[in-house]
Amino acid sequence: MIVAGLLTLMLSGGLNPAFADPEPVKESTGSATMPDESPKTLTEEQFHKKMAVDLFNHTWDLMDKPDRTPEDDIEMVHSAHASRWHWGKVGTPLNFQRGEWQVSRVYAILKRAEPALYHAQRCLALTETNDISGFDLGFAHEATARAHAIAGNDAEAAKGMKLARAAAGQLEKKEDREYFEGELKTIPGWGN
Repeated sequence: MIVAGLLTLMLSGGLNPAFADPEPVKESTGSATMPDESPKTLTEEQFHKKMAVDLFNHTWDLMDKPDRTPEDDIEMVHSAHASRWHWGKVGTPLNFQRGEWQVSRVYAILKRAEPALYHAQRCLALTETNDISGFDLGFAHEATARAHAIAGNDAEAAKGMKLARAAAGQLEKKEDREYFEGELKTIPGWGN
């Protein structure tokens, strides 16, 4: 009931007088120009997945926003955590790992070293525990290197960079390696 009410509240943009109504969760499939389409019923699992994806993408948009305001920064933190929480209800270890990576990156963008490092370490632990490899392994090491760099832990940042670069060398596609190397260059003090 709470999930159904929350979704209705979020989609309607206001309070729903039937918040406690046990009806299935409804999602409007229409847009602002087509409000008369029939609603689509979501299961609780579908709801969590939709919210996780939508919030992840919204967080990414905020991360990329060049003129982010302090209010955007707060929203970005909440959005990243909310996405990770929803993945915790229905996701896979890879979803959890990527969610932790995104939370860490958000805190790194905001120069908040302690939570950036905490979530980077959770990301890396999930990566190692679940034998996650490739791009995601590289980004787990990138997250720890970035968080340590922001914290001023140069020796630990160097270790993370070495491991991230080793993971990059394992990427098969040249475009993937180049993208990843470009991301490593954005780590403060390690852009060489």
